[in-house]
Amino acid sequence: MSEKPSFKSELEALERIVRQLEQEDLDLDRALGLFEDGVRRLKTARGLLADAELEVKRVVAEADGSVGDAPLDG
Repeated sequence: MSEKPSFKSELEALERIVRQLEQEDLDLDRALGLFEDGVRRLKTARGLLADAELEVKRVVAEADGSVGDAPLDG
């Protein structure tokens, strides 16, 4: 059974992919493979972020009995 990825690990992998894609000597096949991997990792990271947002809303709802729609960033 594989371990569920963390948001941090996905973000770090995306940063590595971007650095590799910025290399001038990268051939097209490798670039396409990296791009596809990046898209998959971005989708995973977005899913993890959405799960975390739902968890925050659940915790807030349990704490005060209501769920607010205020943005999480401030």
